[in-house]
Amino acid sequence: MVAMMSIMLACVFSTFAMTGLIWFVQIVHYPLFAAVGRDQFVAYEGRHTVLTTWVVMPLMMVELGSSIWLAVHPLSGWNGLLIAAAILTVLIWLSTFFLQVPQHRILERGFDEAAWRFLVNSNWVRTVLWTARSAILCWMLGSMPLVV
Repeated sequence: MVAMMSIMLACVFSTFAMTGLIWFVQIVHYPLFAAVGRDQFVAYEGRHTVLTTWVVMPLMMVELGSSIWLAVHPLSGWNGLLIAAAILTVLIWLSTFFLQVPQHRILERGFDEAAWRFLVNSNWVRTVLWTARSAILCWMLGSMPLVV
């Protein structure tokens, strides 16, 4: 039971961290790409990609692993919600690698307004999905009995 709760806490922590981060990226970070300036944009995008990967990849890996584990080995009574939450995680990864990463590849060559707009707009997919995951996990946590 301790191992299962540790996995659940890792899932909750990584999801909540990514939800906060994605809202910051959506509202502040990505919109500011347009203000970087064309001369510095390639260097900025390169540093952004490297530094962001160091922050998000460990969290996303923990979230993916813990989500799949919990979907395959669900806590009693939570099968459906944990499977739904895992599906949301997979959709986040699909969005990341098929919608957002290709735009970053375009932006690595220089600021491209169409790619930037697509990045900002398509990132709402991840923002909504992470928010939904957080809502599911909050509801689950609020419904679990406290063990003292």
